[in-house]
Amino acid sequence: MVLALILITVIVSWQGFQAPHWLDRMTFSPFLAKHHGEWYRFLTHIFIHLDWSHLIFNMLTLYFIGDYIFGEFEQIFGPFKGIYYFLVLYLMGGLFATFYSFYRHQDNSSYRSLGASGAVSAVLFAFVTAHPTQGLMLMFIPIAIPAYIFGPMYLLIEYYAFRKGNTGIAHDAHIAGAIFGILFVLFFLPGYAQYFASLLDR
Repeated sequence: MVLALILITVIVSWQGFQAPHWLDRMTFSPFLAKHHGEWYRFLTHIFIHLDWSHLIFNMLTLYFIGDYIFGEFEQIFGPFKGIYYFLVLYLMGGLFATFYSFYRHQDNSSYRSLGASGAVSAVLFAFVTAHPTQGLMLMFIPIAIPAYIFGPMYLLIEYYAFRKGNTGIAHDAHIAGAIFGILFVLFFLPGYAQYFASLLDR
C-alpha cells in the first residue's frame, strides 16, 4: 500500500514537472475550490510536488515511517482494515491539512499549495503518538531523538516559521496534519492502545 501511494505520487508529480498546466490543475487553490467548485483540489494536491527535492523528502519519510505504521495496522486490525485505516490516516490527514488554508485564503486568487507534506505529517505524528519513546532523526542530524521530544520540537519550529511568514512553505498544513495524526490515534484507534497495553502485560 505504501509503495503504491509512493508510485502514484511519483508518476503524478513527474507528469507535473513535464507539464506546468497539469501541475496547476492539481494544485490546491482555496479560491478556485470556493468560487469555481473545484473541490477535487482538496485531495489532488497530495499527489503533486513542486520539484524533485520536495518529492523525495516527502516520499522517503512516507516510506520509512509509513511502512512501519502500515505494518502495525495490518498486524493489529488485519490486512483489509489495515489498508482502510492507513488510507484514512493518509488521505484525511492531507485533507485536514487544507482546512485552515481554505479558511484563510478562500478569497485569495493567487494562493496555491501542493505536496503530500500534510498527509505525511499526519503519518509521522501517528507514529510519534503511538511510540513516544522511539528514536527519530532529523535530516542532517544523525542523532536519534525520542519521539516525545522530536514531536514538540518539530511543532515549535513549524509554528515559528508560520508566524514569521514568507517562507514559501505551507507550515500551517504541516501543523494541521500533525494534529490530525495525533487525534486519529487517540480517538479513532482504540485498538492501538489495547495492543500496546497487552504488550506491557506480557
